Amino acid sequence: MENAEQSWRVTDRRSFLLKGAAVGAGAIGASRLLADPSPASADAGLTDGDVAILQFLAAAELLEADLWEQYNELAGIQDREVPGGRGNRAYTKALSVLDEDMNQYIHDNTDDERSHVRFINAYLEAHGAGSINLDKFRTLPSSKARGARQIGRLTNLMELTVDTSWWTRYRSDSKNPDLGDKLPQAIPDLAVGRHPAIPRSDADLTPRKHLQAIANTAGFHFAAIEQGGSSLYASLAQRVTSPEVLRILLSIGPTETMHFQTWQDKAGNAPPLTDPKTGLKFPDLNGHGELLQTNLIMPEPTVFLDRKFPTVSIIRPTETEGAAVGAAKALTASGLFKGQSQEFFSAVTALAQAADAAQRQ
Repeated sequence: MENAEQSWRVTDRRSFLLKGAAVGAGAIGASRLLADPSPASADAGLTDGDVAILQFLAAAELLEADLWEQYNELAGIQDREVPGGRGNRAYTKALSVLDEDMNQYIHDNTDDERSHVRFINAYLEAHGAGSINLDKFRTLPSSKARGARQIGRLTNLMELTVDTSWWTRYRSDSKNPDLGDKLPQAIPDLAVGRHPAIPRSDADLTPRKHLQAIANTAGFHFAAIEQGGSSLYASLAQRVTSPEVLRILLSIGPTETMHFQTWQDKAGNAPPLTDPKTGLKFPDLNGHGELLQTNLIMPEPTVFLDRKFPTVSIIRPTETEGAAVGAAKALTASGLFKGQSQEFFSAVTALAQAADAAQRQ
């Protein structure tokens, strides 16, 4: 993604980035267009930067909804709110080891992300801006396990590298990535290699510890995704101009934090084990100090803005510089988009660059 500087081309013909842009030429132009925002329309009161931020968030929520729909099809509750798969009993049971209500939580998280997509796109359309549609990129394969729909996907949950430094980041009382600090991985094995978070086929349903390792991977991935959303909304809120757009970001962002708080609590219930097929190891996180302790789910006060200030309990990180591009790079590094086209990466890059170019007026 670092090298991709091509145009964003959504299927909505009204998108402000679609106007005549050819792949390979649009991202830099879009960034320049948005670097010095002016009101998008007198009635809306939105700057081009506001629009760019909302469009990037709409794309992010579409990607998030896509991955949660896959989880819900296999291990959530299927109903009219979140239609789709038929459930996979064995995988659902493995996830219930983390909490007996996991199917309800997965369903509700999925429903929330779908609502974010609908609202942000509707708001963009109501203000004369192009909504985001990623349907052309629904090309990745589905799980072949029982219960999954066989449709094209935006995201890949079968080859993940899960960054679990969020676990230690929220337990540290002296480090903050905003100040350049690096935190250790809670589950080192998850941070290297490629691991399925859903069964790839019915062959992954046995042996029991192999399937449990997949469910454990999902549990840590749930929290990794939602803590990213918590930071992203807080970071981009610092760049919007319209008070109403600020209200949107300050209203949606905390729901991502509520998701994160739920999932990090459940991840702590993942049983220690070693996958007999792959060797993936989930260690016992207790008994090794507060940096790994499972029941420390409240954000530990830590350094913020400057080390001269007292520690404070905060969302971390919230640095606004390069926040959107950083989020896109992190998702790419996780393998979530493995198999996607160069055009997809170019599209996401252009949206992220445009969002990062927004300036508060």
